[in-house]
Amino acid sequence: MIFYNQVYQYTDKEEKNRIRIIEINHDVAYFIQLHGDTSMPKTILLSDLENEMQSDILLAIPDPFASSYSDEDLTKKQIQKREEDWRVVSENWNIYKEAILNQKERENALTDIANKYGLAKLKVKRIFTRFWQRGLNKNALLPDYIYSGGKGKEKILTETSKVGPKRKYTNEEGISITEYVKKQFMHVIKKYYRKKEQLSLMETYDYLLRDFYSDEYYENGIRKYKVWDLGRIPTYNQFYYWFKKLEDPKIDFQMRHSPKEFELKHRPILSNSTLETDGPGTRFQIDATIADIYLVSSFDRNLIIGRPIVYGVIDVYSRLLTGIYVGLEGPSWIGAMMALDNMAMDKVVYCKKFDITIVESQWPAHHLPEIIIADRGEFEGYSVENLINNLNIKIENTSPYRGDLKGIIERQFRTINGKIKRKSPGAIQKEYRERGDRDYRLDASLNLAEFTKIIVHLVLHHNQKIIDKYPLEKEMIVAGLTATPVNLWNWGIENKKGRLQTINNQNILRLNLLPKGKARITRAGIKFKGLSYGSEKALNEQWYLKMRNQSIGVVYDPREMSQIYIPHADGRDFDPCYLLDSSSQYKGNTLEEVEFYQELIQEAKQQEANKQKENTLNVDAAIESVIKQAKKEKKQTVNPNVSKAEKLKNTKVNRQAQKIMNREEEKFDLVEKTTSDTGQVVEFTNIKTDIIRTQKKPTSRLMDKLRKKRDEEFEKDK
Repeated sequence: MIFYNQVYQYTDKEEKNRIRIIEINHDVAYFIQLHGDTSMPKTILLSDLENEMQSDILLAIPDPFASSYSDEDLTKKQIQKREEDWRVVSENWNIYKEAILNQKERENALTDIANKYGLAKLKVKRIFTRFWQRGLNKNALLPDYIYSGGKGKEKILTETSKVGPKRKYTNEEGISITEYVKKQFMHVIKKYYRKKEQLSLMETYDYLLRDFYSDEYYENGIRKYKVWDLGRIPTYNQFYYWFKKLEDPKIDFQMRHSPKEFELKHRPILSNSTLETDGPGTRFQIDATIADIYLVSSFDRNLIIGRPIVYGVIDVYSRLLTGIYVGLEGPSWIGAMMALDNMAMDKVVYCKKFDITIVESQWPAHHLPEIIIADRGEFEGYSVENLINNLNIKIENTSPYRGDLKGIIERQFRTINGKIKRKSPGAIQKEYRERGDRDYRLDASLNLAEFTKIIVHLVLHHNQKIIDKYPLEKEMIVAGLTATPVNLWNWGIENKKGRLQTINNQNILRLNLLPKGKARITRAGIKFKGLSYGSEKALNEQWYLKMRNQSIGVVYDPREMSQIYIPHADGRDFDPCYLLDSSSQYKGNTLEEVEFYQELIQEAKQQEANKQKENTLNVDAAIESVIKQAKKEKKQTVNPNVSKAEKLKNTKVNRQAQKIMNREEEKFDLVEKTTSDTGQVVEFTNIKTDIIRTQKKPTSRLMDKLRKKRDEEFEKDK
């Protein structure tokens, strides 16, 4: 099977002859050769390509230009160059597509584009060639991926507000109702009827009489109104007649309720989502719901863990569910990320994890779409430029509270929840329980893995179920097609354009899905979120010395902070970073747990801050007291007759004497002494006369020298 934007390589030639499919139109494919800076599209029959695939002459290969870049990693010059070239492509590719793909009309089309922007035709050829060769996405127009780097432009967000249509007035006049009176009618309708209080039309008529057809007076300080005679006021029937004649149901409902509720429940439905697609993969819808069932813990069925989150991705054209996620994450980007990862996963392998054996034809979805329609919550707060620029996936966010814009996936969720509520223990049976009713939460018996297995079975059933009211095309009816999602998917691939893309390396998709952050290189390791990481590449290339205090981009999974990843420059690989011993206590923790523990540490430090200051002050005071006493005693014993040189002359001798005294005091004697024992007695006398007197005289040479030196000093003093 030949896929759009897939790269293939011929094996029957010595040189690498690689091609990329840039367009599929019924039984014809258009391809571009990946060598040469001005390669132009060529035409080939799909049947010929499929024959070459079957004979192994042509093989699908990983995209050599697949990459993962964000605008923060690009220089201003690279972004400017990309935007200039992208303007030429985006404004003209869809308009001149047929002419450019036609060899006879191509030169004229390229000439028109060149004249339009004041460029040389050769320059235009090179721009389009680069766009075709490097993946049909915006980042394909970067000057060179391998040298990408630097800071990108700051993103400027804009907001739009919805403006309602102006009110139109009629010029018709009633028998007794003038234009002036009709304006009065419209005034009270706008002022009182079109309000959130939702006054009735009769109450609005009463305000009409009060404001325009009555006299105001005061009675006992209370304001009152006297309505004019019947011959001078319009009747309620007249007011009702002109209200209906001037009525704008859309404006009335929007003002009395809300524009969102009107669009959701009361707008005219004159089309369907299928008409917005031209085959499988054109549009995928993604949404999440909280399942109407309570689950139990996987390690203790007596512990209730609440209701799970179910994410679903569905193909608008065929109604095939292309990806799911069942877990406790979300609704959030983490849950949406898991669903998108499952979208591109081999479903045979996925089902095998739950002991469900299928063949690929039962669930043939493992592709990327052209457009993803999603809620604003998950996809607006997160930077999705990587999906847009690197994988050429467009993101369309719906308005808040507009579930009808994703009606297909919303309807499927209702069907799944309905089956769960009828069959599963612990399912929500009533929104409001009456007094005395059994609490259905106590019946919960399924754990998360078992519930996921049920969802997989429901998805497989859905993919084989006939879709009621599907707008079958004439060709489908003639072919005798049964409107099941799998049949519609396969028929669309064979007979429609579609925009399905395959990805050969799941890690490339995950690099674009995982959150990105900035880490800092220090001597103590790579610092990220307060944790220290180490990398073999950083150690081998001496980052800790050469790149100290520099920032690098990393990819991380907030559910497991034991390791982070440094993407390679080509976007097709990464270097893992592991926690160092200094942060090993956080191994296996989530980002939320790490931040929680760090907050606890800061709180504990804050609580001890005053005590730490008190201890510091007390220590300083104690030190100052000791120093003050020492200075005082020194001042009392100062001999003014001794010179500075004499004080410094015998430092070594004084040190040795002090050491002997310390040894006498500090020595260990393990034999217990009695009162009759005569021990060594140390007497302290004038330090200039006798340093040590003992009953047992030391006989060492050192002591003799010290004693001699002492006697000499003593004679000098005399």
